[in-house]
Amino acid sequence: MVAKSHRKKKKNNPDQMWEKVYGVFTRFPSRSFNYKQIAGQLSAADKETRKTIQAVLLRLKKEERIEEIIQGKYRLKSREGYITGKVDMTANGSAYIVSEESGEDVFVTQHNLHHALHGDTVRVYLFARRKNRRPEGEVVEILERSRKTFVGIVERTGNIAFLLPEFKQMPYDIFIPPEQLKGAKHGQKAVARITEWPEKVKNPMGEIIRVLGDPGVHEVEMHAILAEFELPDEFPGKVEKNAEKISEKIPAGEYQKRRDFRDILTFTIDPCDAKDFDDAISVRALDNGRLEVGIHIADVSHYVKPGTILDREAFERATSVYLVDRVVPMLPERLSNGICSLNPHEDKLCFSVVLIINNMGEITARWIGKTVINSDRRFTYEEVQEIIETGTGEYAEEIIQLNKLAQQYRKERLATGSFDIERIEVKFDIDEKGTPLGVFFKENKASNQLIEEFMLLANKSVAEMIGKNQLPEPVRNTRKPKTFVYRIHDKPKQDKLENAGRIVARLGYKLNTSGRKAITQSLNRLLKEVQGKAEQNLVETLALRAMAKAVYSTKNIGHYGLAFDFYTHFTSPIRRYPDIMVHRLLEAYLAGKNAAREDQLESDCMHVSEMERRAIDAERASIKYKQVEFLADKIGTIYGGIITGVTEWGLYVEITENKCEGMVSVRDLDDDFYEYDEENFLITGRHHRKQYQLGDKVWVEVRRVNLPKRQLDLLLVDEENSGGSS
Repeated sequence: MVAKSHRKKKKNNPDQMWEKVYGVFTRFPSRSFNYKQIAGQLSAADKETRKTIQAVLLRLKKEERIEEIIQGKYRLKSREGYITGKVDMTANGSAYIVSEESGEDVFVTQHNLHHALHGDTVRVYLFARRKNRRPEGEVVEILERSRKTFVGIVERTGNIAFLLPEFKQMPYDIFIPPEQLKGAKHGQKAVARITEWPEKVKNPMGEIIRVLGDPGVHEVEMHAILAEFELPDEFPGKVEKNAEKISEKIPAGEYQKRRDFRDILTFTIDPCDAKDFDDAISVRALDNGRLEVGIHIADVSHYVKPGTILDREAFERATSVYLVDRVVPMLPERLSNGICSLNPHEDKLCFSVVLIINNMGEITARWIGKTVINSDRRFTYEEVQEIIETGTGEYAEEIIQLNKLAQQYRKERLATGSFDIERIEVKFDIDEKGTPLGVFFKENKASNQLIEEFMLLANKSVAEMIGKNQLPEPVRNTRKPKTFVYRIHDKPKQDKLENAGRIVARLGYKLNTSGRKAITQSLNRLLKEVQGKAEQNLVETLALRAMAKAVYSTKNIGHYGLAFDFYTHFTSPIRRYPDIMVHRLLEAYLAGKNAAREDQLESDCMHVSEMERRAIDAERASIKYKQVEFLADKIGTIYGGIITGVTEWGLYVEITENKCEGMVSVRDLDDDFYEYDEENFLITGRHHRKQYQLGDKVWVEVRRVNLPKRQLDLLLVDEENSGGSS
């Protein structure tokens, strides 16, 4: 008699078997298998395992991962192919791939990202779509890295060192071998470059390429902001040397090629601290009450030739960067503040738009071409504003006449659908060490609007001449408009507008989102109503967030925000590379040359649009840093504020007095347990049902500042305990 074994049979784990069976199909995506062939692939001979395999096959079929091609024979369900897109990383390390090739964003787990990082352009393999599920995929190739460098704090323990990136969407610390530290010390800010990242290794390896210094020091933090957005802070020596070789003297022959405006009254109007003057205005009276107004723009393209060292550097930068305490120019100072700048009492080369305006303010003729000017006066906005308000001062008659026209054009523009969004601009009084002494807000007055309206007219005129195929008769030799660089602005998404409408309704305002005209009229009325009120900045921010971002493109769709069918950037070539591109195209087309290559021009448009976005983000980061620094010695001070953001982790509050924004952590709301309502932008106490929502006015106390991280922590204070401090 044989004794029975008391050893228990090891049961098959269904989830583990699911992985194994599905793995067979993914390894051989074009082959078909029955359950016996799958068992053979898995070397499964026993009856119990084969039974489990059959159950798993039915489960995979139900999940729509495989399909039954004939009875009992299965094949991996055909995938949807490949897409290319950009990685949008989430806080937990997974990501969504944003692609024009896919109707919706594609979800990718952290494991399937294969070291792709936020902003990278990647090729993604789409998994078979399951019913009622979001599309999912796997990164199969990183086509282009969005970032080459990372700014962070060096953390060193013995011979082990890491750079802890400050970039919020970088979920990995960078391992730095001791020999690659380049003198960086524990706790210092530095810039690192990833050098190696093996497939199976979690953290990338890198090297320090620049030591910035100790966190919290003004110069260190300004350089850190530039490095964070991969923006330059100085010119290479060879670029400066190249600029030095350019002659200030205008060749005699150049005067003969250009229309001469040197004897016509011309002046510039700029901020009081401006050093480079892109634009000037000339004005003279003609017969029958007509007026000739010239909008003269520095002819940078005369000095910066395509393909030169100067041109390549300007293209890479694409824009000047304006931080709170400095300008990082697109062109070396010799050009930006000297040769190209329209300084008073100097002959200067320009590209101009000249308008003939009748006594009704109607533009009856225009001329676009190359000119030479000599500015009679450099005005500041403040000086011109005083002339407008008092009616007296140098060239008062001409300035008042121009202001009257500008206000007429502004009124007409707003009436035809242009938005009047003027975000409050925060400025700082800063001492020689960079310490903020005070905060003030830049106002958009009539003097600013005077320049703005004529610059809009110039940009629109140039775009219309090309886009409407209105080149002068001798060179109009084509049936379709020539390839050009437009400044385009898409219409806002309806859901974002409706969200904004719901939020402002809680503040007691109305926003009609039922159509183009209704949106414009309603939004402009709303923006006027909130002028000077605590919620002004919030409402203006909501309006901007609802809008699409303006970009450069050869594919003209018009400018929704301005309600212009044709618009470009022509008026600031000292600080914007797209304007240089426009000047070159304009010069070529006026000379009768063939259209530019659209594919190359569109690629250049994408680059300059991206660099513009980086520059804006860097400017905002520097403002945020100064706001936090300004409040560093005001711990315990109580201010009135308004809730500008609601998230599951806290409330963002903007202090009304100085527009500094900080966060009240949900952890510090200890009077209840608060639950987040994402759809309605509010949190509600579970027990007492107290609510905090977007737009609520609150009192807050400055609790803590973190300068290196540009973070401001606030505490909510009951109104009766606020003392009305601010």
